[in-house]
Amino acid sequence: MAKTDVKVLGSWPSAFSMRPRIALNLKSVEYEFLEEKSGSKSPLLLQSNPVYKKIPVLIHQDKPICESLIIVQYVDEVWASGPSLLPSDPYDRALARFWAAYIDDKWVPSLQRLVHPQGEEGKAELMMQVADGLALLEDVFGKCSNGKAFFGGDKIGYVDIAFGSFLGWLKTMEKMNNVNLLDAVKTPKLFGWAERFCSHGAVKGIMPETDKLVEIAEMLPTRFTKAPAS
Repeated sequence: MAKTDVKVLGSWPSAFSMRPRIALNLKSVEYEFLEEKSGSKSPLLLQSNPVYKKIPVLIHQDKPICESLIIVQYVDEVWASGPSLLPSDPYDRALARFWAAYIDDKWVPSLQRLVHPQGEEGKAELMMQVADGLALLEDVFGKCSNGKAFFGGDKIGYVDIAFGSFLGWLKTMEKMNNVNLLDAVKTPKLFGWAERFCSHGAVKGIMPETDKLVEIAEMLPTRFTKAPAS
């Protein structure tokens, strides 16, 4: 398949933009990454996603697919010959979608608001929410992984992509607030998983550097905290 048949509209700091890129990398699909400039929306983005007008967008054979997790599911179905991202068992597949939804609906908003918390009390409350979510996901990992390397078992799967795409921003919040939210003592399973995920060949080349994300967060705190899930 020609490289131009598959395009991803996104932005390098965006965790949501990482999701389709990781999925395509896992499937060994070549694609063109089209960087959207911060603070503006390209004509191609507005044309491709006229409803939400946001990244990421996958363009496959001139057809746009929007919303990061929907894109991951599409990639899994279209390039079915590659490693499966969602479990084959219907119940396990439903659980994977449930926990991915939890991550986006419950955990990510607290992490986003940590960029610009409202006072020390607000900051402490958000820290607790993020930490509580990590404790829950520590337990989820133990059940979903069945003692293997990833949420998806031996290989990176749907929940790994949904959660792992935010590891760069989690590390950024740790650095900006001088705390350890994910460590070998509090969340040993997730700590080991995070190292494996970030060092994986499908991830390490596109995971943003923490210092660069700190710069972005300090420049545009309000923009990040208000960004809706995609």
